[in-house]
Amino acid sequence: MSTVIKTLAVLDLLAEKSKGMRLVDVARELNLQRATAYQRLLTLVEAGWIEIDDQGHYRLSMHSARIAAAALEQADLGTRAESVMTHLVEEVRETASLAVLDQGQPCIISRVESQSLLRAEQKIGTVLSLTGSASGRVLVAFGDEEMLSRLRQNGHDLPDEDILEEIRATGYAISSGYTHSGVKGIAAPVFDLQDRCRATLSLVAPETRFDLEQLKAPLIEAAHAITRILKGGK
Repeated sequence: MSTVIKTLAVLDLLAEKSKGMRLVDVARELNLQRATAYQRLLTLVEAGWIEIDDQGHYRLSMHSARIAAAALEQADLGTRAESVMTHLVEEVRETASLAVLDQGQPCIISRVESQSLLRAEQKIGTVLSLTGSASGRVLVAFGDEEMLSRLRQNGHDLPDEDILEEIRATGYAISSGYTHSGVKGIAAPVFDLQDRCRATLSLVAPETRFDLEQLKAPLIEAAHAITRILKGGK
């Protein structure tokens, strides 16, 4: 772990500079032997984080720019979706949440509460089930093969294929009801510019008040609206 952190320190150093750096300068600023500095630079080059220009200077690659842009976009996703979520909550009078996959599990990143006295309580940062929650089921159903392969390799349980096929056909998922007793949820996918399922928009309600036909169409319409925002539309 310490070696990884020290290698990332090279990345941080390059990010502070307006121009590329020579090997000798990197070694000097980080107080490293040239051989050690070279090995860490080589690791970052092979990983695609940095590149070497024609003068032998090391600089950040466009991969770094892509990751930075993605981080900024993800951080702002909840803010950009808030007006759509607020309108949805006003229409159906149930709580809406936005969730993304974080370290292999759905995590709520934004939430707009209904004003009902009886409502489902799930705070921002709540981690959901991949198999039982509506959001988890949607993220798996519409996930790309690379993401699904990573989940399998890390030992995560996934919903049954017949459940996933139904979600793909209908465009939404309903929670199993086993993960939060007395609470039921419905979720729909939100796609980014590359048509990847970036997030899920969900509604949760006490099971006694859950009405699929009342919630389904407004939820899907709101998820489409957030998708248009992520794709640069209005």
